[in-house]
Amino acid sequence: MSSTVEANVRPDYDIELQKIADYVLDYRVDSAEAWDTARNCLMDTLGCGLLALRFPECTKHLGPLVEGTMVPHGARVPGTSFRLDPVKAAWDIGCIVRWLDYNDTWLAAEWGHPSDNLGGILAVADHLSQKRVSMGEAPLTMRDVLEAMIMAHEIQGVLALDNSFNRVGLDHVVLVKVASTAVTARMMGADREQILSALSHAWVDGQSLRTYRHAPNAGSRKSWAAGDATSRGVRLADIALRGEMGVPGALSAPQWGFYDVLFSHTNKDLATKPEGERTFSFQRDFGSYVMENVLFKISFPAEFHAQTACEAAVTLHPQVKDRLGEIDRIVLTTHDSAIRIISKSGALANPADRDHCLQYMTAVPLALGSLVAEHYEDDFHAAHPIIDELRNKMEVIEDPRYSRDYHDPDKRSIANAIQVFFKDGSATDKVEVEYPIGHRRRRSEGITVLEEKFKRNLATRFPPGRTARIFELCRDQPRLEKTAVNQFVDLWVI
Repeated sequence: MSSTVEANVRPDYDIELQKIADYVLDYRVDSAEAWDTARNCLMDTLGCGLLALRFPECTKHLGPLVEGTMVPHGARVPGTSFRLDPVKAAWDIGCIVRWLDYNDTWLAAEWGHPSDNLGGILAVADHLSQKRVSMGEAPLTMRDVLEAMIMAHEIQGVLALDNSFNRVGLDHVVLVKVASTAVTARMMGADREQILSALSHAWVDGQSLRTYRHAPNAGSRKSWAAGDATSRGVRLADIALRGEMGVPGALSAPQWGFYDVLFSHTNKDLATKPEGERTFSFQRDFGSYVMENVLFKISFPAEFHAQTACEAAVTLHPQVKDRLGEIDRIVLTTHDSAIRIISKSGALANPADRDHCLQYMTAVPLALGSLVAEHYEDDFHAAHPIIDELRNKMEVIEDPRYSRDYHDPDKRSIANAIQVFFKDGSATDKVEVEYPIGHRRRRSEGITVLEEKFKRNLATRFPPGRTARIFELCRDQPRLEKTAVNQFVDLWVI
């Protein structure tokens, strides 16, 4: 006879939450490579945000919810004159950072963009620093910001290594929310119990569905979803610091927890396990691995699985630019993740649809020799019918080796290859690119290009003098780390 009474025994916090809380409270970052990469990541992330301010579809989302609102010690949104409460500032910063799909990337069982967390981190740090100065206390420094970035990258990235949220239809921004919750709660002075409470609520929240990233629903929500997630992390941290009780079994509670409701019932590896063993897999302990290995989008504002395809297309451009009408077919060899996420045919409805289409992102540089954000806009697309003509001639095939190397922790390649065949029977060489310029294996080559990208982005918003001041500060690791956050953000205000 089945019981009609549930055992009301309140558990300890799920061990996964405890691992995250103990990491942000106790870990000390001692990797020089992680600190240096975080500095470069800061430059690149904020530069991407400035570039997005050129697009009205992005800027329409920015500013206070109630016009004219005045916020004491309000957090600033770089490149604007907005001074907002930390939750909305986190939303705005996260929105501009992610809008053009140009900030850093992490690829594993789950994908994502760990620098999305800078929205919450910078907003909280700026607000707290101004508040502390007003009280005669020392502000936070940019070293605190870089440390929070390293930790947020690590939380999001390590959770992504073995745990695929996309396979159950959930969007990767759940990991932005969790990471932002943890690091901003710590920055705000939360103790272990408060961090655990905040994290539990991050998992209890209903999670975003990936449908806005995929055909037939791909749209601009994917450009602000991370801002929404990082701001939600700040809000949940604030709720916990006000003394709100946590939900200890947020992940593991039978029938009602995250695993049973949203994860294991459609994940065969978990569904077959008995209750109590349906947990996330941790490939490694939290440290600074993710920041050290993060991928920068340096050359193209394109979904990362297509970066090497774009690079190969640029290489082939001189050979095909005068023969576009003679092309019979284009063979694009790729890996399984690219096929699952961004390979699509048919009409593309909007810029967000186009920047998540492998064939579109390959066709543009093949025809024109470059790919910039404006190439996704409706007017450009309408004026260049050759792009869709080339898309229709593409055959996308998987190379099993590319897929294996993509998942190999010692390689983490993102390989693509292109070969163009002409109607007269001739063909180009097969151009293969396994590692994009933003990969750790090409870091020395990539940083110089990243700095040039940063300077160009600064120049879209600031006069030469201000651009030079910001650039030189960001290149000077010791000076940057000592700079008060509020003084740093002062430089970014219009």
